Order: sequence, then C-alpha cells, then structure tokens
Amino acid sequence: MVKKSAKSTHIGQVNRLKVVKEVEFGLYLDGLQLGEILLPSRYVTAEAQVGEELDVFVYQDSQDRLVATTETPMASVGEVAFLKVNQVNRTGAFLDWGMPKDLLVPFAEQRVPMEEGRSYCVYVYVDNSVRIAASSKLSLFLSETNDDFKTGQEVRLMVASRSDLGYTVVINGTHLGLIHNSDLLQPLRMGQKMKGYIKGIRPDLKINVTLQKLGKAGRQDLVGQILAFLAENKGVSTLVDKSSPEDIFAQYRVSKAAYKKALSQLYKERKIIIEPNQIRLVSED
Repeated sequence: MVKKSAKSTHIGQVNRLKVVKEVEFGLYLDGLQLGEILLPSRYVTAEAQVGEELDVFVYQDSQDRLVATTETPMASVGEVAFLKVNQVNRTGAFLDWGMPKDLLVPFAEQRVPMEEGRSYCVYVYVDNSVRIAASSKLSLFLSETNDDFKTGQEVRLMVASRSDLGYTVVINGTHLGLIHNSDLLQPLRMGQKMKGYIKGIRPDLKINVTLQKLGKAGRQDLVGQILAFLAENKGVSTLVDKSSPEDIFAQYRVSKAAYKKALSQLYKERKIIIEPNQIRLVSED
C-alpha cells in the first residue's frame, strides 16, 4: 500500500518520498523520521528530478542500511505470502521474497522446522531491532476469532497449513479460519489462493469456512452456470445426475448432491429435459 502524504516513513512498505538530492550513485530521498534514504542509481529513471515524489519500497540492504527501491517484493510488512526457503543456517531460514537480500525467519518464529527448497506461508513484520523478518506462526499476528464476518460472506482465502480437522486458511489477509475435511471436495495445496465463504462462527468465535456458496444463493448461482453452459454448447450437456462426482466438480466446482438439486430445480421449472445420457435445454420456440 502506498503511503500518500504520510507524516512518517514505514519500513517494509511502499512510501511516497520526495527526492532531495542527486549524487553520483543515486538519489537521496526524504525519509522523514528515518532521515535521508538512498535510491541506488540502478533504480533511477531519467525523469526523476529533485523535488519530485517517488513511490519506493524501503528496506534494509545486506549491511542493514536503509535503502529504497522501485521494485516490488512478493509481500510487504503486514501481509501473508507463500515463500520458498533459499537457505537454512544457524541463524534461521532465509526466504526468497523478490528482494536482493533474503527474508529471515528466525528459528523461534518457525511453526515447524523449515527446510531448504520448500515453501511456507509466513507473515512479514518488523522485529524489535527494527529489521524486516517473517514468521510462520500466523496465530501470533492474525486473529483467530470473528470480528464482524457474516455467515455467507464472500472472502479471499489462502491455504496456510493442514491438520487432522482440515485446512487452516488465511481470511482476507487478517484472520485465520478452518475448512473442515467434511466440506472438502478435493485436496488443496499449501499457498493456494481462492475465494470462499464464511460458513459459520463457532461458540468460541472461531471461524468455519467453505468453498461453496451456502443454501439458496449457492443453488441459484449453480443454476445460472448450468444454463450458461447449455446456451454455449448448443443446448446440450453430457453431465447428468448419474455422472461421477469428479466430473461434476471439474466442471462446476460443486458436490454431486448440489448439482442434482440444481438439475431438479431446472427440471421442475421446465427449463431442461433430463435424458439417460444428456440434459437438453428446453427450446423457447
């Protein structure tokens, strides 16, 4: 997020800073409370002039000096990302986040011991030494209880981890929720992003999530998809009520039970004809 007309500069985020001085090796920017910050010459465009404001990402280089870049990392402070481990040493794990200097996950911030070459969901933060770091202990930074989510609300999800109960997901980048095994139609991948829906709030205020729209709203959405598919395929589909759950899910991302209910509604409304090996759109002639 770009900080416009900010009263302070934020490490690990994109800031709009004014060019105050040009030197042989780049431009110095007014970092407000952080002092002047160098934008190295490799990021300087011909149009950049003293007095102009630039959108730059502020971070520490390999010598822990604050520098600016016009490049964008895979995640900023306050965000969750799925990042690959480049190296593990006695300090911790170092992640590729698209910057010249890798992102450190200290051992104390690893939910499970990280392995080189594998990827993990991590939260990016500024530590007590004012250095950018990351943590896979997401529950330390994201809320696990409901604030104002409503049942049926559409949300953005990222798969964070797996347990015996199901998959823990990051909701809208701010909360953690659970997709129960009973609500899954196929396995999910770590780091996978998708839309989902708030299924309900448990008595302990923790959040259950599903990948399908709930109730009548979900069925009406599926009915629309089926009609659209028929219209685009000469009024015919070979996906019938006896088709396999896998084939149905591959086409509509819903369960076989949900598909059969939608077909039943369309049949009762006399919009389709159900035959043994196909369904046909009823002609309006």
